Amino acid sequence: MLVDDHAMLRHGMAMLINLEPDMEVVAEAGDGDEALAMLRNGVLPDIVLMDVSLKTLSGFEVMKNMHGVIPDLPVLVVSMHDEITHAQHALRAGAHGYVMKQEPGEVLMAAIHEVLAGNIYLSKQMHARMLKRAATGNAQPELLINSLTPSEFEVLHLVGSGYSSQEIAKLLSRSIKTIETHRFNIRSKLNLKDGADLIRYATQWIAGQNG
Repeated sequence: MLVDDHAMLRHGMAMLINLEPDMEVVAEAGDGDEALAMLRNGVLPDIVLMDVSLKTLSGFEVMKNMHGVIPDLPVLVVSMHDEITHAQHALRAGAHGYVMKQEPGEVLMAAIHEVLAGNIYLSKQMHARMLKRAATGNAQPELLINSLTPSEFEVLHLVGSGYSSQEIAKLLSRSIKTIETHRFNIRSKLNLKDGADLIRYATQWIAGQNG
């Protein structure tokens, strides 16, 4: 199953995958709600490829809900967002691998096979970074962001995308109080002084990822 709100990119991935002798795309969805409805209506993919930035529910929320429907469903994140800042949070949210959209097709195929084999897929660079961090215990600049919980990271992403607390609460089916608590925790962990500082930081961070 492919889940991405960019139809042209989704169809391109489908063509690429369908050329493989041992693979076939059985379903495509343009947003999280559509994907969840397909799973609840009996679509049973061996693996889901999805972005973390979707129009309705965020990818992290969709993954959690997918595992509520099919607990052991493997999910491979395919995203434009930088692996260094997003992969760890995707894994925490239940993903089994992370591939950036800039990678060539053969990398995507290798990642799909790796996840279907029951393994975790990350790039060699990301594996090396994580092993180095585990071996040395040295702090990296991105560790501040990596200290966020998946829910906090999700809120940071949405704040940087221009959503208000009310809109985030509706999008994630959470109370405004819960979202405000997440925003407070994010400011504390990232050493940001107030809400305006958080919005400025989140907006610049999102711009950096998209650049």
